[in-house]
Amino acid sequence: MRRITGMAREETLIEMKSAMDSQIGDGPAMLTAFRMILLTEECNGHSHNNSIEDGGTQLPGHTETDRLQQNKDTVFFRDGVRRIDFILSYLDDKDGEKKQERRREFEANLKKAGLELETEDKSDSDDLKTYFLKIHAPWEVLATYADVLKIKVPFKESDIPHGQDVPLEWLSRPFRLPEKVMRPQPDYFTSPFDKDKIDFFLIKNQDTFFPPSTRNRIVYYILSRCPYHKEDRKETDKKGIKRLLNNGTYTSAFPLHDCRYWERNTNEQCESERYHLYKNWARFLCFYKEQPLNLIRKYYGEKIGIYFAWLGFYTEMLFFAAVMGVICFTYGVLSYDDNLTSKEICDPSIGGRTVMCPLCDKKCSYWKLNSTCLSSWQSHLFDNEGTVFFAMFMGIWVTLFLEFWKRRQAQLEYEWDLVDFEEEQQQLQIRPEFETKCTDQRLNRITQEMEPYLPLPKKCGRFCLSGVTVLFWMLLIVACITGVIVYRLAVYAAFASIMKDSPTKKIHLVGSLITPQLATSVTASFINFVIIMILNFFYERVAIWITDMEIPKTHLEYENKLTMKMFLFQFVNYYSSCFYVAFFKGKFVGYPGNYTYMFGKYSRLRNEECDPGGCLIELTTQLVIVMTGKQVCGNIQEALLPLLRNWWCSRKARKDQYSRWEQDHDLQNFSQLGLFYEYLEMVIQFGFITLFVASFPLAPLLALCNNILEVRVDAWKFTTQFRRPVAAKAHNIGAWQEILNVVAILSVVTNAFIMAFTSDMIPRLVYLYAYHPGSEATMSGYINNSLSVYDISQIPLLSTPEEGAIPAWFNSSFITTCRYRDYRYPPGHQRQYSHTMQFWHILAAKLAFIIIMEHVVFVVKFFVAWLIPDVPSEVKARIKRERYLIQEYLHNYEVEKLKIQLSQSFIIEPKPEVCTATDKHHVLSECL
Repeated sequence: MRRITGMAREETLIEMKSAMDSQIGDGPAMLTAFRMILLTEECNGHSHNNSIEDGGTQLPGHTETDRLQQNKDTVFFRDGVRRIDFILSYLDDKDGEKKQERRREFEANLKKAGLELETEDKSDSDDLKTYFLKIHAPWEVLATYADVLKIKVPFKESDIPHGQDVPLEWLSRPFRLPEKVMRPQPDYFTSPFDKDKIDFFLIKNQDTFFPPSTRNRIVYYILSRCPYHKEDRKETDKKGIKRLLNNGTYTSAFPLHDCRYWERNTNEQCESERYHLYKNWARFLCFYKEQPLNLIRKYYGEKIGIYFAWLGFYTEMLFFAAVMGVICFTYGVLSYDDNLTSKEICDPSIGGRTVMCPLCDKKCSYWKLNSTCLSSWQSHLFDNEGTVFFAMFMGIWVTLFLEFWKRRQAQLEYEWDLVDFEEEQQQLQIRPEFETKCTDQRLNRITQEMEPYLPLPKKCGRFCLSGVTVLFWMLLIVACITGVIVYRLAVYAAFASIMKDSPTKKIHLVGSLITPQLATSVTASFINFVIIMILNFFYERVAIWITDMEIPKTHLEYENKLTMKMFLFQFVNYYSSCFYVAFFKGKFVGYPGNYTYMFGKYSRLRNEECDPGGCLIELTTQLVIVMTGKQVCGNIQEALLPLLRNWWCSRKARKDQYSRWEQDHDLQNFSQLGLFYEYLEMVIQFGFITLFVASFPLAPLLALCNNILEVRVDAWKFTTQFRRPVAAKAHNIGAWQEILNVVAILSVVTNAFIMAFTSDMIPRLVYLYAYHPGSEATMSGYINNSLSVYDISQIPLLSTPEEGAIPAWFNSSFITTCRYRDYRYPPGHQRQYSHTMQFWHILAAKLAFIIIMEHVVFVVKFFVAWLIPDVPSEVKARIKRERYLIQEYLHNYEVEKLKIQLSQSFIIEPKPEVCTATDKHHVLSECL
């Protein structure tokens, strides 16, 4: 297409003036056209007045084309009128005859579909290699597909107030954004667009009636279904822009941002929504401000808007959990000096004289109880009476979070016109891959039309292969976890031999601060984290492959299938090590004369034991390393690495004055699964702070700090790093809602078991109220009560420490017994080494605690869920009123339209004054 020169512009203006002089009767219409040309001049930064001042001539070498080339940061075609709705880019390959043929057929079919195209030659691009194809959807195309997609558009301005005045509203003012940013457009009553009832809707300007997000959604719908084969060939698989991107015919496809993020658009008639988003949302200095959700939805679409609404609400609710966790941790710090158990362990006269049995065969020797003094103090910070209350609080908090989110989601559904966005709307989003790969046809009972489908035998075969693949990878995770456990068992002996008494001061210092259990736990946790990240890298690609193989019908079905596969894998991958430490470590150990081995007695790999203070501190270590490591690696990957790239690209863009399409072309592509990974990251974090929160009350605080940063990092990525995504609709968070519900229920069970079997709380309470020898209930003597006695002479030869491993302080002549953590009868008793009655009392107390805690929390959860309605009553009333008004206005519209048609049919002679379309619209508007 040729570029408009200055002479052609002047000739056009002269022709328009002559036409206006000859057609006075159509003056308003011609005046509007004349104003449009003037507006075109202004949108490109050129004023008609300047041309008049210059005598209607252009200076040599300063044509209109040159001026447009100087300001290529525009979202319009060269004519300055038609908006660029989509960009396709491709390279001019020397050996790409097939690609050129595909492009010719594809672009020809796009023109047949009604789209208008304009090509930017590679000589105008920065690399001198890339062509850019600009696509514009005219009104007729937009109206047709808006009718097909049932897009809701306004027909009357809303008369319902936003809400009542909130008491102490001034307190929230520092956290608020300007009203024009929070509500970029007024509220309207909306109805699905109907091409036959255009006069019914509030169409002030056809060029701006559909916002850019809706326009690019419609264009992408056409691109994804447009064929690129000739009409005489029936190649159904040659269809859609996605296949053309995969085979390299086009290198990219994306809608344009409306401006640079750091400055406004120079054209005041054009939007600068990206700039407002960056200024008020994407900067970290705005971390305390509310999010402009309506502007996010208007610019990116409802699907991305729902994600940020959920992330913001989740972060707000984390504040209350973090405050309660800090209170619980503070209680542990304040009660630090009242911990008699740790005092007895650290007391030289008690813990210093208590000789413990070896923790491994041969390499491990006897050790004194006071060597675990530091770990016992650390364990008390998290394993105290406040932990029980916090675990029950988190069970209720999860319910409140999910129920209040349902209400917030219902409110957004109403405000964003998603109330009726149900399954029939999803059926309009059938994946092009399904239409291409499914060659079988069948009759749809509802529409009575033929549609593609996947036969049941093929579906079952693909489902079975998918299930086997997922099962294989889950077993691979279990194998890796088993390998980590073997590492823990094998390396523990090495740490024990290094950290024994040594003449080297450095080794002695480390050994006094770090126990062999802690050293093994920390190193194993780091190794486990590395394995988790490696498995994630490979499984992501496998999960996408097997989901593609299943050929889901709709985009929603595709995302739900992939979500379930990925979360199931991630659940096992991230949480399996924590489940091992919480529920298996130290539970199947045996006793010195009859130890339990992992792979049999000859493997010499004895099952791990817990510290005398319990395994809770090791679970805390595991949780902190995996959770914190994941968040740190994620933030580095999301923020720091793109920051360098963004700095270079922004400098380059400022210096070379890239065109708008080249600037966006240099940004990262936002894939269809971009939000999927964001949700997955947050849901995995949600599992950490709910499933194992009893072991680490500060987990919600870490999650809160991370999410405050996460909201702004994600906003920064969307605004500055990613190309503008294609707008998509979604009325909820999809399958993630059910996953959160399952995790919430499971968290009650896991925390109850952690408090019962991992924590040392129940044994201490049983001793305090049932087995304390004195009249006053105190914890004095608990350590001696919780340790059983074993005769050293009865230790088997395979478990006896080597000569070099025995410490100097050990004298076999005076020390004849050692202690171990269990409740068994001492040697010489008629039931020696069998469990005492206290063991069974403690076990019964643990089971009773689990039952009571689960029932109490579940009863409160279900009561709260019943008490809080999913949809606020105000939203229900607004929905009913809007539906009533739609029916009323549609009825009045049809009645008045029928009256006009009847009055026109009874006119015998034509009247001298004909009612124009503008007059007709005015009459109908007055009727409404």
